[in-house]
Amino acid sequence: MRRVALPLTLLCLALVSCGRDEQIAAVPREPTADATGYYCGMALKEHKGPKGQILLRGMNEPLWFPSVREALNYVEQDLTNERELAGFWVNDMAQGTWDAPAPGSWIDARTAWFVIGSRKAATMGGDEAIPFKDRIAAEDFVRDQGGRVTDYNSARREIINAPMADGTTGGGG
Repeated sequence: MRRVALPLTLLCLALVSCGRDEQIAAVPREPTADATGYYCGMALKEHKGPKGQILLRGMNEPLWFPSVREALNYVEQDLTNERELAGFWVNDMAQGTWDAPAPGSWIDARTAWFVIGSRKAATMGGDEAIPFKDRIAAEDFVRDQGGRVTDYNSARREIINAPMADGTTGGGG
């Protein structure tokens, strides 16, 4: 019995450590020149403003979104269970510019502060959810561009009902 127990224990430990390695490997990436939006299939580099990337468990490459609005809509409408997320990152818009978010400015969307209802539109029109690492930076943005500051869970719910350019709500364009 001991001959079986030791190898079985080692196998279990190896499997548990594999799961931990997967979590460690879940880091944001920089989009390549040919990265395209999940919904629209258009090149990310063609769009201004903050981007989103979602890495699903078991996948090697992230899903790219040319706007944070679309990424939040994916999580709110298309994701079966948030535990499927290995990572969800957005650009910290306190870094870089609207035309070119700074490389390396990726932050965890689940801990970000978002500005909803500002004068800045999503890449495909309508309200954008503009992410910031620090609440103070988000509040500074509101003073310049309008809108209101909200957390991740509120942003997910609110962006579903935010108006698009054509007057409809939702996203995923």
